[in-house]
Amino acid sequence: MPATMHWGIGHEWAVFRAFAHLQAGVEAGPVRDRLSATVRAINEEKGNGRKPQDRSKLLAQALVMEHAAAGASGLQKNYRLSLAALGVLVALVLLIACANVANLMTAQAAARTREMALRVSIGASRWRLVQLVLVESAWIAVLAAAGGALFAWWAAPFVVGMIGTADNPARLFLTTDWRVLGFGVVLTLGVTFLFGLAPALRASAMKPSSALKGGDDPHSRRLWMRALIAAQVAFCFLVLFVAGLFVATFERLSNQPTGISSERILTLYTVSRQDQPQALWDQVAEHLREVPGVEKVALADWPILDGWGYRTSGISINGAPASEDTAWFLNISPGLLEAMKIPLIDGRDFTDRDTSVAIVNNAFARQYFNGENPIGKWFEGSPTNTGARRFQIVGVARDARYRYLREPFLPVAYIPFRRVNSAGEVQGSDRGTFIVRTESANPLALASILRREIPRARPEFRVSSIRTQKELIESQTIRERLLAMLALFFAGVALLLAGVGLYGVLNYSVVQRRREIGIRLAIGAPSIAIARLVTVEIFTMVLLGAAAGLGLGMASVRTIETLFFQVKASDAGMVIAPALTVLAAALLASLPVVIHAVRIDPVETLRSE
Repeated sequence: MPATMHWGIGHEWAVFRAFAHLQAGVEAGPVRDRLSATVRAINEEKGNGRKPQDRSKLLAQALVMEHAAAGASGLQKNYRLSLAALGVLVALVLLIACANVANLMTAQAAARTREMALRVSIGASRWRLVQLVLVESAWIAVLAAAGGALFAWWAAPFVVGMIGTADNPARLFLTTDWRVLGFGVVLTLGVTFLFGLAPALRASAMKPSSALKGGDDPHSRRLWMRALIAAQVAFCFLVLFVAGLFVATFERLSNQPTGISSERILTLYTVSRQDQPQALWDQVAEHLREVPGVEKVALADWPILDGWGYRTSGISINGAPASEDTAWFLNISPGLLEAMKIPLIDGRDFTDRDTSVAIVNNAFARQYFNGENPIGKWFEGSPTNTGARRFQIVGVARDARYRYLREPFLPVAYIPFRRVNSAGEVQGSDRGTFIVRTESANPLALASILRREIPRARPEFRVSSIRTQKELIESQTIRERLLAMLALFFAGVALLLAGVGLYGVLNYSVVQRRREIGIRLAIGAPSIAIARLVTVEIFTMVLLGAAAGLGLGMASVRTIETLFFQVKASDAGMVIAPALTVLAAALLASLPVVIHAVRIDPVETLRSE
């Protein structure tokens, strides 16, 4: 099991994960307690001489131990709620399919009434009739399950491939073993037998004399089928409702204004075995500017919107008492704002000799200067885990996203990549990111060339990863894209199943009432009256099911509202869209049945009766 510990206070910052293989019979609790005591002793030693607030935060950190039978990955935490939501959608689609099976088997049993009566009259037992109906249904279910298994065999790697990124793929081994196959077979046969047994028993209980007189009263059977239609519509509405929320979340998150230009931007995260002087970083940047196809080159600690960031509190403005508000820092070189097309609203950009100056964004100015012009003023804060430094503000930049798309525009202070300590001494760095704007619309075309050119310019440097800025932004919507795509797929399947079920029940109703419809047509009933007669009861069930689905949706989305972004379940569009979709599907399913009903020939119908 892995043990994870985070340090992030003071001069040290570290995250480490150790894997411990426990001996047979050894419990994890005592091992965790002993390791926790060791970690606390280390933190107490590190906390000596620090501020009470920092010391309390340090001592509050805890060692966490988790089972690692399936590996240690953040995917389990990030996708647990998403997978639970998708699992519920799958269950709802399964319930819709079950209601369809029950309805279609009920209709089939009614259509085979005379056949069953004939089999009984020649000596067939009830068990044999039940066996006949269930075996026929099981064959159909097994064939359908085989098709579903083939689709899952293709779709599973495709879905997993969407989770990871090019430099950090998701490695999930989805092997098809006996447990997966057994679960699928048991579920398929269980659903078939569970929802097919009642119609089979009803069909086998038919008496020959009753069948010759026209069979049992069909009203009770139609009532059962209509109740199932209402349930199908309720579940379908719920799936459509949740899918609409996921799709709206993905659309709004993807269209969030970032404040930067991601076009033609390539980020090259570069590392070295030890701190390298600023002159060497500048030398590599100058070499990259000479590469054909490169338009601009700048440096930063890390790319914007890659999830990293440095946060601090205790900012002092013009010598005033330190504020408890949080601010964010990013070390950048001259030209970074221009390369990312973050415009300067006031002031100037950095020069190669700047050290103790800063460019702040609008959010920083609003938070600490109450809307006043901050140019020329200064603040004191700690941009690293070292002591506080004093910075004079030389520019104000437009707001841009910092770490995540879901976050608002944070108060950010850009400071020179040329680092100095509290004593004013220039320091080197062992890592940084070259931000390259290319002339070509496809920045990846230069990726391999730039990867070679950096160590060619200075062999001390090595490129750790290369990603486009667009890829960095799109990686923050992977979960939302996956949820939207799969939810739409399940919504489409649910809508198709509900439409097929509605068509089946309507068609069964017309067959059962064929004599009544023929008489009404013979005495001059208009087509609109026949259409109303055929559909009014079913559409009543559709409306009741939609209302029930809306209630279920409003009650259930509270458990997954953290997955949404700038979307509320109570928004009119979120309610109207699934309602109109269900209504359109119901109208489309009923149209061929209504056409068939109004074209019934009264003479032929009465003659056959």
